[in-house]
Amino acid sequence: MASKDSTPSYASASRISDSPCFPQYTASLKCLEEFSSDKSKCQQQFDVYKECKKKEREARLERNKSRSLFS
Repeated sequence: MASKDSTPSYASASRISDSPCFPQYTASLKCLEEFSSDKSKCQQQFDVYKECKKKEREARLERNKSRSLFS
């Protein structure tokens, strides 16, 4: 069984801390800690994180489009 600190079992697996959206992720969590009784106050942080993840996904799909399985 793999430990938490070992590398991912496959190349596409990554930790959130390796993501370019990590600052937005942590801002969302901090907001949730501060306003746990009213999550609606964190909507702006959620939206910023969601947009970042969307752009990250689009960039990954674009990179993958240019790759060939046979090169």
